[in-house]
Amino acid sequence: MITKTKAQSKSVGQIEVRDKYTGEVIGRVAQASPEDVRAAIGQAEKTFKDYGQWPAHRRAAVLEKASGLLAKNKEEIAGIIAREAGKAWKYAAIEVDRAVETFKFAAEEAKRIHGETVPLDASGAGEGRLGFYIRTPIGVIAAISPFNFPLNLVAHKVAPALAVGNTVVLKPATTTPLTALKLKEILQEAGLPEGALIVLVGSGSTVGNAMVEDPRPAMVTFTGSPSVGEAITKRAGLKKLIMELGNNGGTIVEPDADWRATASRCVMSAFANSGQVCLSLQRLYVHQEIFKPFTDAFIEATKKLKVGNPVQKDCDVGPMITEEEALRAESWIKEAVSQGAKILTGGKRKGAVLEPTVLIGVTEKMKVMCQEVFAPVVSIVPYSDFDQALKWLGTSDYGLQAGVFTSNISKALKAIQRLNVGGVMINDTSIFRVDHMPYGGNKLSGLGREGVRYAVEEMTNIRMVVIKP
Repeated sequence: MITKTKAQSKSVGQIEVRDKYTGEVIGRVAQASPEDVRAAIGQAEKTFKDYGQWPAHRRAAVLEKASGLLAKNKEEIAGIIAREAGKAWKYAAIEVDRAVETFKFAAEEAKRIHGETVPLDASGAGEGRLGFYIRTPIGVIAAISPFNFPLNLVAHKVAPALAVGNTVVLKPATTTPLTALKLKEILQEAGLPEGALIVLVGSGSTVGNAMVEDPRPAMVTFTGSPSVGEAITKRAGLKKLIMELGNNGGTIVEPDADWRATASRCVMSAFANSGQVCLSLQRLYVHQEIFKPFTDAFIEATKKLKVGNPVQKDCDVGPMITEEEALRAESWIKEAVSQGAKILTGGKRKGAVLEPTVLIGVTEKMKVMCQEVFAPVVSIVPYSDFDQALKWLGTSDYGLQAGVFTSNISKALKAIQRLNVGGVMINDTSIFRVDHMPYGGNKLSGLGREGVRYAVEEMTNIRMVVIKP
């Protein structure tokens, strides 16, 4: 199937979308050109003049209906995600459920966007005046989304933008565009006008750069690597930015925690979606008092994971997004081993499928520790002192989220106070997220916050009103 939007009259070719496990071509999409980008932004601008004036209840109704249609089409959409992203079906189904909630939250937020009064008479110059501000939509938003959550990370850009009356030009990952195109169909069925969401498929260097450099979008919202995020900030000019970038998530396990139950949670956190999650557990610091039994339990649970075709509903770990990415991760593992690390399980690769891999004997300078591995690879490190573990956890250049398992409230509070991250999960791993909480990171992990209410605030302008009688 070849898909083309109205704004893509001058497409420069086709992009094949493949099943990431079998390699079979499952779709073909039109490849957008810079001319298509310019036309799409123009169409989105034109639509904004009308859609930006829609009343809140009307916008909310569209988003509410879209939420229901996502739920109705869950099996089909999960199947698309499993095939084009290589995500195990069980996690693809969870992603659809999360998108259902994300659009539901957006529908609710559309009806409670508001400003507040400002006590102008706090200044002598403001005496006798009434002051308040309102929030208004900013216009066209250029959204660039990644492959690893081809539905819900798109939803986190599109749903809040539409909730406030903005229009969106979206570039999904070229490896996973079919889910985004299906979402567009659902939104149109729900009543979204033509031009309020335009999906363009193509490379970052062509389509992405054209979107970012065009002066007309009021915001760029991007999820991807820090290097690309930095390049976008240099190209975007005076636009609002939301940047959800990299991470190498860490978690501490204290001996006073329920470490037996914690081990299975950590396995899921490390290997869900083949480790291709910004919040994945990559660095696991375990107190030496429980290091051996915890590690034994972790290895036992890891060996029980079923690796294979993600469309099979009992699959736990499918392929990585490309064989090239699997080769990169494999090379990082081999590099770590050459420098003294030891593989406790996994480490083997077949095509794009990399076995869940557990390393010990690592050092902070190894790539598997200091960079974002974005693969089913986790390193377990023993420690003897909680303060030292906090220091190790906090030395990363990234700062998205961190986890601490402990029953000691003083240690929990110390972690909350000291860790320079966007979120601290007490008695859970770095992977925890629900879709209405503020989500984003510090340092190289990004700028701004997602989570529907918080994205709504980012995607609006404040208009101050002062009335003098």
